Amino acid sequence: MMHRPPTLRQYKRLSVVERAFRTLKSVDLKVRPIHHYLSDRVRAHILLCMLAYYVEWHMKQTLTPLLFTDDQPEEGEALRDSVVAPAQRSPAALRKVHTRLTEDGLPVHSFSTLLEDLATLTLNQVQAAGRSFQMISTPTPLQRRAFELLGVAPAL
Repeated sequence: MMHRPPTLRQYKRLSVVERAFRTLKSVDLKVRPIHHYLSDRVRAHILLCMLAYYVEWHMKQTLTPLLFTDDQPEEGEALRDSVVAPAQRSPAALRKVHTRLTEDGLPVHSFSTLLEDLATLTLNQVQAAGRSFQMISTPTPLQRRAFELLGVAPAL
């Protein structure tokens, strides 16, 4: 990989911070102005917003194999002639975009459509023969893989 001037590299990373603020205020987290007047409440509100952003960021990083996001950004970076040249996607990411399938053969999603798919997993209250119990619907292969990547198991 060619040498990248540190000043330019840091400047290019500024877009990550700008994207984080857009995420906080736009469709992803939908943080709207809340009028607090006490400094403790203002700090608590900012902490909760940043915590929500971190959870979303961490989920996106973990779920990358199921998303259109590039799994191997280093390969794409190696294809760039210069730090100011347009970003390049890795061959694996281009394959994912064109086939719309993961390496496991599962459908590729955006983060929001993956959350919508995960939201279809339901907890059902079952009543039979005078007994009542709760039962989780059977996860789809995509849902199973997402929970596996996140290291969680849907449970009662």
